[in-house]
Amino acid sequence: MWNWLISALATGATIFLYDGNPLYPNPLRMFEMMEKHKISIFGTSASYIHYLMGIDAKPTEKYDLSALREISQTASTLSPEGFEYVYSEIKKDLYFNSISGGTDINGCFAGAIPILPVYSGELQGRALAMKIESYTDKGESIEDEQAELVCDAPAPSMPTHFWGDDDNMTKYKAAYFNYYKDVGKNVWRHGDYIVIHSDTGGVTFWGRSDAVLKPSGVRIGTAEIYNVVEQLPEIADSLVIGQKWEGDIRIIMFVLLNEGYELTDELQAKIRQTLREKTSPRHVPKLIYAAPPDGIPYTFSNKKVEIAVTKIIHGIEIANRGALRNPTSLDYYMEMKDKLK
Repeated sequence: MWNWLISALATGATIFLYDGNPLYPNPLRMFEMMEKHKISIFGTSASYIHYLMGIDAKPTEKYDLSALREISQTASTLSPEGFEYVYSEIKKDLYFNSISGGTDINGCFAGAIPILPVYSGELQGRALAMKIESYTDKGESIEDEQAELVCDAPAPSMPTHFWGDDDNMTKYKAAYFNYYKDVGKNVWRHGDYIVIHSDTGGVTFWGRSDAVLKPSGVRIGTAEIYNVVEQLPEIADSLVIGQKWEGDIRIIMFVLLNEGYELTDELQAKIRQTLREKTSPRHVPKLIYAAPPDGIPYTFSNKKVEIAVTKIIHGIEIANRGALRNPTSLDYYMEMKDKLK
């Protein structure tokens, strides 16, 4: 976003930055600023819009937003209801655009196209010079189904290597280009689930496909949680995933208990309190379940498999159970899928 803001100066625009909690001293503080300073373009997050929806805020009834002509949203996935809220409760005659990209590419894969219609829940289309597709696990390009976001041609702002990664760019290739190597594809795989809509050309983002959790747009590595929880004497092992829920991501934890312990209300409270104290409130899971023996899936190289469980919970088929050391562990999550809807 720094690059976007600095570039905006070249157009003659004035940048207005707000440093602090956007809900202080009241949830509509941003709209007070828009009215007072005649702000024309407002950049915000999905979590802020969803919060306003949750409190049934109606900025259009309280503030003069005549200068506002565009809202741009990013950071995390916005629900279709969030799109509709913007037009019904903020302003009917503005241009709303949702964008998605990455710091690593210094730009967007998909986003705003001002001459096209806006459809609820969809980014309007592919960004200029970004040849993005949605790939199945077999490396096949599909539309109208959830699949992996890939960029299958070089892009202008694509990084060339990692700092200090001089060993034939090993880390760089492993991070982005090796995912489809086994099926003969040399493409940038970004780690997002998307749907490319054949009727509109729009793109719906469904969140991260890798092990990074992103509640309210805040990136959390699963290891940050494991490193705290698995130090508790009651916990033998654990697994955390992010589930799409009410326009955001909620963290769900599965714990394997040591012998002699049960997942009581007291133990759940202890887990949450420990995470809150040693990490942050964002790391605290919304739901905690006791996994059965051998219920934490692992690869043969002894890595936890969050991605497979995340796919199951979201109703996506698992292509290769044979890569797991204990493939029957996934049966438990198949049973949990309907319970977590």
